Amino acid sequence: MRNLILGFLLVLSFFAKAQVPEKKLEVVPDIHFRMFWMSTSYPTDFKNDFALGSSLNLGTKLTFAENLQLHVGYRVYGNLWSSELTQPDPLSGLGNRYEVGLFDLLNPEDKFFGKLETLSLSYSKANWGAKIGRMGINSDWINAQDGRLAPTAIEGIHTWFSPNSNWEIGLWGINRIGVRGTSKWLGIGESIGVFPVGRDVNGNPSSYSGNTSSDWIGILEVSHEIENFGEVSFSETLVDNISNTLWGKLERTWLTNNKGKILSGIQFGFQHGIGEGGNPDPVFQYKNPSDRNWVVSGKLGYSVKKWNTSISYSHLGGNGRWLSPREWGKDAWYTFIPRERNEGFESMDALVFYAEYKLEESGLKPYVYFGLHWLPDVSDSQANKYAFTSYRQINLGLKYQPKELKSWDLHLIVMNKEALGEVNLTPRQRYNKLEMIHVNVMVNWRPFQ
Repeated sequence: MRNLILGFLLVLSFFAKAQVPEKKLEVVPDIHFRMFWMSTSYPTDFKNDFALGSSLNLGTKLTFAENLQLHVGYRVYGNLWSSELTQPDPLSGLGNRYEVGLFDLLNPEDKFFGKLETLSLSYSKANWGAKIGRMGINSDWINAQDGRLAPTAIEGIHTWFSPNSNWEIGLWGINRIGVRGTSKWLGIGESIGVFPVGRDVNGNPSSYSGNTSSDWIGILEVSHEIENFGEVSFSETLVDNISNTLWGKLERTWLTNNKGKILSGIQFGFQHGIGEGGNPDPVFQYKNPSDRNWVVSGKLGYSVKKWNTSISYSHLGGNGRWLSPREWGKDAWYTFIPRERNEGFESMDALVFYAEYKLEESGLKPYVYFGLHWLPDVSDSQANKYAFTSYRQINLGLKYQPKELKSWDLHLIVMNKEALGEVNLTPRQRYNKLEMIHVNVMVNWRPFQ
């Protein structure tokens, strides 16, 4: 990667010298301080946990002649105060799921550590650009997320081209991933299995962690704005030796007579296994190459003055499991609710309501999610990777952006999940999944943003 960056620097320096007559250097500090409180409490005899962590990214953006930019940033992490996160729950025998992910999952005992989070070189013009190195990403199935002390990032190359204002085409080539909650940059195969692995199709603990072979990810993104019709977007996420995921979306905003807006959206997805599914031995496979899954997700929203509301529905079907590593980002479908993912299932139905109220004069934005998620039976290991029962989830949230302090923001989330219907679940099927009150308080300071 270092040689690629040096070569890229030489080529883009030539472009800068050839096309820009006046040299100009702009230096902008890149500082991000984040404080995160997380706690999980149960009304039963399960183990309660808490953690207070912080991270500080120190970096800079050097822009030369408006076209060439070098971005570098190093982030340090600290466990300021926490319960004994490495001790398993006595009743279920399981380890902590949420709070431990604030720090280094690869070395949970490490209280303080650091990571070179950003090191990229980019060149951009009015209608095209290219970047190489370590950088952020926000694609459909690989994205930063916002649930830990730092985002997930990637190492590779990103290029984009916009022939006119209605079209944009992007390409990603990824060879390593900086998984949130880890101190290292990992190869594609290495990054799969950092988070809990669930069970294989036979009901045994999955064995793909450390045994998955995949060298790269390629992503194609295309978006097109059609006048009087809406925005159409498409992406293809090809994971070497594992899977190919096609994703399409159509969204349109409609104006109403009372100055409100109606947003309609529909998504279609198809995923199939490729190659060896990560390993030629089925015992160590991450994905069955014969898997074929499809999903449709729809959303209808209405916003007027201070209110923003929506209802969304998703249906997953096909044969085998829909798999997208939890280490790589959140779900793309409209029914995603923060702090839980519906991944690893053969089928799923989800119905989610959302409401948000803006208090613009104070900078407060309270909101609520209410979701119903119908999943395959917990006894069906083929169709239900994590032995997760159908559940109801409620998120109460509050975002605060002070008008006088633009560099600060606060986000509070209180989440509860409960099983749907009367079901007899074991402690291992309840702990980390249901019957909890989960609290997140996130404070960010970005003085130069």
